[in-house]
Amino acid sequence: MSVKYNIVERGNPTKPEEPKKFYPSIKTSGRVTTRELVETASEMCSLTASDLMGAIEVILSIIPKELMKGNTVELGDFGSFWLRINADGVENIDDVQPDQINNVLPRFIPGTQFKWLLKRIRFSRN
Repeated sequence: MSVKYNIVERGNPTKPEEPKKFYPSIKTSGRVTTRELVETASEMCSLTASDLMGAIEVILSIIPKELMKGNTVELGDFGSFWLRINADGVENIDDVQPDQINNVLPRFIPGTQFKWLLKRIRFSRN
């Protein structure tokens, strides 16, 4: 099985005078819902679908709360979630203020097993 890609033409927004180039772009093959994940997982273990759904819902409610406390959320070999900010700089260290922060972005760093799987993805042109 492979991940499909399309070819897209893009220009450089910082240098619009340069010729456009062609790039591969991943083509999503579909979506998998939480319910579908739960049903698949319940076939692989002794937990019922409702037990798994409850556990997932609890974890999904805890992760943002922990990030809001400034914590990195580690999920073992799956990976870690953390927050990154975009902010305006100032000349003097004493002038640094929270209102310089323009945007807060969630980030994900894949863990060991996840990275191992990502290295094994094969691609094919759509």
